[in-house]
Formats: sequence, structure tokens, C-alpha cells
Amino acid sequence: MKRAIPVLVLTVAGLIPVWRYAPSTDTSSTTEVAEPASTPSTSTSGGTSNQVVAGSTIKTEKGPVQVEVTFDGDKISSVRMLQQPNHPQTKAAVPKLIAETLTAQSADVDAVSGATITSEGYVESLQAAIDAKPASSSSSSSSSSPSASAAASQVVAGSAVDTEKGTVQVEVTFEGDKIDAVRMLQQPNHPQTKAAVPKLIAETLEAQSSDIDAVSGATITSDGYVESLQAAIDAKG
Repeated sequence: MKRAIPVLVLTVAGLIPVWRYAPSTDTSSTTEVAEPASTPSTSTSGGTSNQVVAGSTIKTEKGPVQVEVTFDGDKISSVRMLQQPNHPQTKAAVPKLIAETLTAQSADVDAVSGATITSEGYVESLQAAIDAKPASSSSSSSSSSPSASAAASQVVAGSAVDTEKGTVQVEVTFEGDKIDAVRMLQQPNHPQTKAAVPKLIAETLEAQSSDIDAVSGATITSDGYVESLQAAIDAKG
């Protein structure tokens, strides 16, 4: 009997850890999944799918540069600056870089004189956004009905407006009711005009109308641009 007591004590002592253990019912995990540097967002409107992708943040000597690109299918429809150096050269360069991007439909754009560092940061961030864009899910459907996309696109030339500086004429590309691109058919061969045109185009794409401000130092060209632009808008079928 004296032997049985120690054995019983040892048995109970061995069971205590088992009684104290309770299976965890917490199903949460402490593992954290980091989001990618750029998470494309998709919005669908009127049967078309728009993707908004932020490019990487590029640190330059002048300050960080980061762009956000909106894609309409595989087309770059707009570019917006999320970060840029607070310098006059940068502020003057950005509209030109955006206008060149919309024309080139790629990151193959020239650096703006006087803003080379910002231009290089812009191109790098832009290329990162282009690389991060997922493949368009509507590519197969658009290829099966090319006539539908072609019918939605219209190219209209505005009237040629004679100014004191020279003739101004624009050509507007419409995607449905949206002003998708503006190209100069005729413009005065003046430095002020060359500097003003990219700003006028960028403002047009943002305003989606001819209700834009004249560029300081190029008022005559700006007035001619607005008149030709409005004529193209009025002539659109």
C-alpha cells in the first residue's frame, strides 16, 4: 500500500501538464504580408476598364519624383504627379514631360532642358508604372471587334487661326466624348510658342474643354489655340 501512494502521486503529477494544456482556438496569424510598392486599381465605366498605377518613388538631388499613370486599356490616357521637387524648373518641365508621354505612349521621352535630373526621375518612375501595369483583360474582346474601338475614336482638325505671330491650328483625337490627345498642325516658330504649347495641351486634357488659361508670355498663341480647339470640339460628330 505504501508503494501505491507514490505511484499514484507520480501519475497525477504527470497528468497536470495535460490538464493545463488547452488547444488554441485563435485562428489569426502573426505573419504580415507586405503590399507591393504599386497596387493597380481598376475602375470600369461604360464598358471600358481604366487602371491607375503609381510608379516607384525616385529620390533625386532635387527631391523625390513619383508619377501616377491612368491606362485606358493599353493606352496611357493621363499622367499625374504624386511627388515632385518644388523648383521653378520642375514646374515648367512637368507639363512638357506629360505631353510628350501622351504623344509617345511610352517612357521614351526627351529630358527637358534645365530640368535633366527631374526628367530622369520622371522617366524612371513612369517606366516602373508601365512595367507594373497588369495585362488588359479586355485585349481579347477588343481584338475580336476592332471596328467597335475604331468607331469610338475620332480625329478632328480645328480651323486654322491667323494671328500676329503666325497661323495656329490644332488636331484633336476624341475617344467617345473624351479629348484623348491634342496635336499641333500649325504653330508660330517662336520660343514662347514652343514653351507654351505643351502647357496648353496638358491643361486641355485636364479640363476636357477649351476653358483653359492663356500662358503668360504667349497670349496671342494661346488665344489662337483656344479658338482652333473650340472649332474642333464644335465640329466633332
